[in-house]
Amino acid sequence: MRYAHSRTRALLRNAHDLGVEIEAPAQDPYRHPAETELLGLLADYPRVIETAARRRAPDRVARHLERLADAFFRFHDECDPLPKGDEKPSAVHAARIRLADATGIVLADGLRMLGISAPDHM
Repeated sequence: MRYAHSRTRALLRNAHDLGVEIEAPAQDPYRHPAETELLGLLADYPRVIETAARRRAPDRVARHLERLADAFFRFHDECDPLPKGDEKPSAVHAARIRLADATGIVLADGLRMLGISAPDHM
């Protein structure tokens, strides 16, 4: 989970260096199953936190973060978040970097709730 967080931060740094405009709007860019799986886990996070707090079950947060980290690595492997070679940055790259950023934010939040650091570099 910590490595997944640091990888999301590295993607943001690399995207900046490559000129990926992450502020560029994209229209429904998430079509790949790995993207939609990641989006679903991100959307479930508030419900998981609420349930974990109500039941006093921090293990629910840990398990959700584990699933989120696994889904992030599938996304990272199956969907190129950064342009390759001479490829120009596109709206798809921007959307994928935004998705990686959201994943990093949720991972950092959950790790901190569990008392675990979320390093930007590993």
